[in-house]
Amino acid sequence: MGLDLRVGVLTCSDTRAAGDAEDTAGKELMRLCEERGWLVAAYHVCPDDAERIHDLLVEMSDSHHVDVILTCGGTGFGPRDVTPEATERVIEKRTPGVAEAIRLESLKITGRAMLSRGTAGIRDSTLIINLPGSRKAASESFGFVADQLEHAVEMMAGGGHS
Repeated sequence: MGLDLRVGVLTCSDTRAAGDAEDTAGKELMRLCEERGWLVAAYHVCPDDAERIHDLLVEMSDSHHVDVILTCGGTGFGPRDVTPEATERVIEKRTPGVAEAIRLESLKITGRAMLSRGTAGIRDSTLIINLPGSRKAASESFGFVADQLEHAVEMMAGGGHS
């Protein structure tokens, strides 16, 4: 039996925050987490605004005390895609292998994966991972890293070194 992770999901999208489109990616990530028995302790949809993303990442990490934050959206080349920059301002330790694994596996599906600027890192005892904004790509990306998340959380807590 694995850990009961506390997860935060943050969708970064102008259109979804305005209510012009449904947040299918964030809802799918919540479903996938709950399917694994993890508690979704925080969920937000915000516009592509670096300050708002920053503040919500800090809130979920520091106030909601989630183990993992999954962001979706805002990782591309668009002028308002700022999720990686906001994430970099929040994290204390970079975890490049997580983002590299997502891109590597995603490249097996689509060449456009090389256009993802998603990053990952640790803030205090929270692992933050940027995922793409589409439901399909977010779900696939989650699948590439999900099996390692419980061990990652154990390691951040000082265990998991057997």
